[in-house]
Amino acid sequence: MDLVHFRALAADRENLLSDGALPPKTLRFLAALTDAEPSDPALWREALTHGSTGDARDYQRLEFLGDRVLGLVIAEWLFEQGEDDEGRLSQRLNALVSRSTCAAVAREQGIGAHIRLGKQARDDGGSESDNILGDVMEALLGAQFVACGFAATRHLVRRLWADTFASGAGQAKHPKSALQEWAAGNRRKAPEYRLVERSGPDHAARFTVAVAIKGIGEAEAEGASKQEAETAAAAEFLRRFG
Repeated sequence: MDLVHFRALAADRENLLSDGALPPKTLRFLAALTDAEPSDPALWREALTHGSTGDARDYQRLEFLGDRVLGLVIAEWLFEQGEDDEGRLSQRLNALVSRSTCAAVAREQGIGAHIRLGKQARDDGGSESDNILGDVMEALLGAQFVACGFAATRHLVRRLWADTFASGAGQAKHPKSALQEWAAGNRRKAPEYRLVERSGPDHAARFTVAVAIKGIGEAEAEGASKQEAETAAAAEFLRRFG
């Protein structure tokens, strides 16, 4: 057995402990992330567990909860700013709670190294998948809410999202809306989107979408979801033809 294979097996063993315990390095990571020692390790283990492990409990329920808590925290935060109409607020909210934003925050915090994945999912790059990173980020927020309540979760979200929020994410016009207006302003028919290709396993799917405006041209882009790919394609079209 070569050294690389041995290390992979050791990582499997540490990542998939059968007794329900989390590795010490993960417990230390969670304590640093949340500013508190995990009082219920089983809860946090669930939040970090992907379905590919075969465990009876994975992160899906906590992801569902965390998604709603995140939305409320961000909505409250935006409301406090005292500006913008409902449409602008919704635009910013959608940008700040999007899967790509959640994945970016998770990546900044190094969460990928602590996700419990089955061997195949890890070999497929699951720890770097926007889908999985975004889901786990939300699941961790759900676990924080269950363990510590809303106030502590609000504090965590505002700390982790501080830079993204301050950057004005979502303030710029959405690329699909901008392209729709560009087409109308140039007396063209509305943009037409089509799915070119869907590739990769379900947990790390990639979508390629093309957008065309008759008489102008076509642009393609890919993303972790069809919607993300459509947005990227609209942005690419505007870059090339706008």
